[in-house]
Amino acid sequence: QVQLVESGGGLVQAEGSLRLSCAASGGIFSIRAMGWYRQAPGKQRELVARVTSGGITSYADSVKGRFTISRDNAKNVVFLQMNSLKPEDTAVYVCNVQWGSRESWGQGTQVTVSS
Repeated sequence: QVQLVESGGGLVQAEGSLRLSCAASGGIFSIRAMGWYRQAPGKQRELVARVTSGGITSYADSVKGRFTISRDNAKNVVFLQMNSLKPEDTAVYVCNVQWGSRESWGQGTQVTVSS
């Protein structure tokens, strides 16, 4: 059974940093892309950052220059380094993995940025 285990969320002051990680396990294979989405209260889920198996990255405009996505292909782990955090970054961050012909989601980790 595929599992995505997320960690690294928490409470941080504005301009602070957090690093999220998501480890995929349980028979996952042929990963095509790994990424992070977020959902704030009353808002739709949005893509934050994504990295393909070939290393191509993409970011939401709102996080460009502040967030960096990376992955450890050997361990099936994806990281999201978040710097210069803003209160509007407050949301539940959810890991997403596209593998084989499927897609899996993590449970989410709360990130709260205080002003």
